Amino acid sequence: MAVCGLVTLCIGVGLAWFLALDIPDIRSLEDYRPLVATEIQDREGKPMDVICRQYRILVRGPAIPPLLRQAFVAAEDARYYSHPGIDLLSILRAAVNNLRSGRRSQGGSTITQQVTRALMLSREKTYWRKLAEAILAYRLDRMLSKDEVLTIYLNEIYLGEGAYGVEAAARTYFGRRARELSLAQMALLAGLPQSPSRYSPFRHLDAARARQRYVLNRMAEDGIITPVRARQAFSQPLGLRRERKVQAGGYFTDYVRGLLIRRYGEERLYREGFSVRTTLDRRLQRLARRVVLRGCRNVARRQGGAQPQGALVALETTTGRILALVGGTGYRSSPYNRAVVARRQPGSVFKPFIYGAAFARGLTPDTVIRDAPLAIRNKDGTLWRPRNYSHRFYGPTTLREALVHSRNIVTIKLLQRIGVGPVQAAARAAGIRSPLKPELTLALGASPVTLLEMTGAYTVFANQGVFHPPRAIIRVHDHRAQKTISWPAAAQCRVFPGPAAESVRQILAQVISRGTGRQARGIRGACGKTGTSDDNRDAWFIGFTRDLTVGVWLGHDRDMVLGRGETGGRAAAPVWKEFMEGALEGLSP
Repeated sequence: MAVCGLVTLCIGVGLAWFLALDIPDIRSLEDYRPLVATEIQDREGKPMDVICRQYRILVRGPAIPPLLRQAFVAAEDARYYSHPGIDLLSILRAAVNNLRSGRRSQGGSTITQQVTRALMLSREKTYWRKLAEAILAYRLDRMLSKDEVLTIYLNEIYLGEGAYGVEAAARTYFGRRARELSLAQMALLAGLPQSPSRYSPFRHLDAARARQRYVLNRMAEDGIITPVRARQAFSQPLGLRRERKVQAGGYFTDYVRGLLIRRYGEERLYREGFSVRTTLDRRLQRLARRVVLRGCRNVARRQGGAQPQGALVALETTTGRILALVGGTGYRSSPYNRAVVARRQPGSVFKPFIYGAAFARGLTPDTVIRDAPLAIRNKDGTLWRPRNYSHRFYGPTTLREALVHSRNIVTIKLLQRIGVGPVQAAARAAGIRSPLKPELTLALGASPVTLLEMTGAYTVFANQGVFHPPRAIIRVHDHRAQKTISWPAAAQCRVFPGPAAESVRQILAQVISRGTGRQARGIRGACGKTGTSDDNRDAWFIGFTRDLTVGVWLGHDRDMVLGRGETGGRAAAPVWKEFMEGALEGLSP
């Protein structure tokens, strides 16, 4: 009885210990669902960035060349196809060497054991863990074929520089796909698992080359390649090319990440491995980064103070596709996305919506309103006495002249005449989701908005009153489901009648030719509007041609002024003009 009880107790303890290992149930290759990177592509379908917690790109079957598989087997586990998941000879050899050295310098782990270690167990180096690793490796070897286990290994293994698996490593070190690697490059990758940091070719090229030589020699000894081919491969240039994890994306990728999370959720985004075709034009994105940084430096140089931040959004006028999106002067130093997240007072950039609503109700650009001192009683009994930027009054003024020269008093009186409600409705129809206070200060752009929504709203005036919502994603390929899903564009919306929008457009052309936007002159067919918030805290310029609608904002993150004279016309309009000159270069007039 005592013996039976002891046996039962041992079995129970063993079973409890085995269950406590928290082993994922992998019975087929389909059960292997690691964290996988979502690849972000530009408008041409070229990879430009990734969204991931672990930079891993899942590859299977033909995407892993047979020679690459053989290189890893030769380097890591020459008896892989003959042992049952554990190699007793290797373990014995490692144990002898460890006893001689007095430390655990060798592990004797098979590829199957490395898979179980990565997927199922903690990293602690104890004999109990090694025992569990061996048991689980044997179990995995019984459930999956050798090729299936090797496929998991080649996707799971960490190969340095933040890359997990051979596909991510091939792109990280060589800028190419795994199936495009040369024998020399395959051997270098196969030498990395033992110590990815020690053998990193970016930091320790000599050590990496020595390890590459070892792998090539092992492949020759195992008859995989000839000694001649091994020597030829070793003499070939490696073609190293460091892949930057943040390339053309940055702020734009952050915006796309938010869209994907809202649709698919974080779990799917970080585990499924989507390929996302976006609208981004890489050339325009690089141009946008340059002009924003230069514009902010120019303000700092003129004022002799701290450098402000800036943002730029460029849309394809007729579709709303986002061609460039920059949310600051440097993503690495400040990833806060000022183009999408930051709400700032738009100042006079908002005024065209008041005039559009007025023209839609029968007023015309020739309608006259008197520009004279105005006092408005607030709810608390105090008086609000608004003024023009020039501190002057101009008497009878047409709506055309009022918008060209950004006259505040006329705009406030116009808003009084038509009411706040129609303007709020027009702004909402044009994609402005930020709250707009139902107050006359709306005429001065006092309600904060984002640059993206304000720029998108301007497509209304470029497209005969029709709003084209900004769009960043064209389609998503789901690798697990093996299907491509089109990302539907948001429905277009008519905001103003065509004649009303055209009247605003014609006036905005005069804003550039003879009004507050003269610093943007020189762009054929350009229309636009400046905006400056109280005390020059925010400088805006939003303008468009038939091809592009572009918005620019400059300001400090904290409550600071840009400096004396740093208006939308002086600070933001030149940035807009420089971008447009570069963007339209080469396009037919």
